[in-house]
Amino acid sequence: MKNTALTQTHINRGAKMVPFAGYNMPVQYEGINAEHQTVRKTVGVFDVSHMGEFILKGDNALALIQKVTSNDAAKLYDGKIQYTCLPNETGGIVDDLLVYRIDAKTYMLVVNASNIEKDWNWIVKYNDLGVDMKNISDQTSLLAIQGPKAAEALQSLTNIDLGSMEYYTFQKGVFAGVGNVLVSATGYTGAGGFEIYFNNEYAEEIWAAIFKAGEPFGIKPIGLGARDTLRLEMGFCLYGNDIDDTTSPLEAGLGWVTKFNKEFTNSAALQQQKTEGVSRKLVGIEMIDRGIPRHDYPIVDIDGNVIGKVTSGTQSPSLQKPIGMGYVDTAFAKEGTEIYISIRDTKVKAQVVKPPFYK
Repeated sequence: MKNTALTQTHINRGAKMVPFAGYNMPVQYEGINAEHQTVRKTVGVFDVSHMGEFILKGDNALALIQKVTSNDAAKLYDGKIQYTCLPNETGGIVDDLLVYRIDAKTYMLVVNASNIEKDWNWIVKYNDLGVDMKNISDQTSLLAIQGPKAAEALQSLTNIDLGSMEYYTFQKGVFAGVGNVLVSATGYTGAGGFEIYFNNEYAEEIWAAIFKAGEPFGIKPIGLGARDTLRLEMGFCLYGNDIDDTTSPLEAGLGWVTKFNKEFTNSAALQQQKTEGVSRKLVGIEMIDRGIPRHDYPIVDIDGNVIGKVTSGTQSPSLQKPIGMGYVDTAFAKEGTEIYISIRDTKVKAQVVKPPFYK
């Protein structure tokens, strides 16, 4: 199992460690609910150094990205970030990812930890354009500092004006005395904040500086457990649960990152799917009766006929009620539709809602 540059730091702080995507990662410190509330109300720090980073460089870097991703990367400018996905050849998704435009010939792709090798091989397969590709995942640390107090907590550490950074933009600068740190106004929590990328050798130094600067704001370390409940309250997809090699971006509600003004992998088939409509859709689920919709639970109609399945579910710490996401036959996808979750062979009433659950 791999470690991040901060694994020992987490152990020393009493984190509960679990295997995740081949890494030894902190799942919680003081408890998922408490950590969740810290991020919603003040500021918390996630070590997400297990994520993958690729640098694509050269005259044809954009052309390669346009060929393998569904969104239109031609819209990017220096310092701009885009959410997109890598469609496969059979209608599903290889991965969802972020594209950072560093300059006209240099891009950074940020991919999911469990898919680093798979994504790398997929892009290499299509790289007949001479694009220089470099996998910098193993040497790169990534911290997500999330919450409404994030900008205030971090501002003393950098010359970048954090308060004025627009969502989905990034800048490079000095951070905690370290040069060439990439600071991006992104995150997976819906609570606002930043993600910072730097070389592993500075990990402990930057971690310590963040906690010192953030002390007056009640900053705390946060595990992957709260990351999951936070993203679910926002209706953000988790690869391997809500999207995978068998789910189309259009079924998953990712039509907004699927642009047909260019050709990309399997774009003709996806265009046809858009024209004809999809047979199932990813929806938000809110329980009416008692019960939590767990991953893989069947979704049924009033007569008990299976109409889909749950992909993610939890007791929402912010809303104090059970929520989830899942695929249902299109006829049942309308907001307000009554559905049932089959929990241990019992039909438990729920309804279809439009994410985000937390507003």
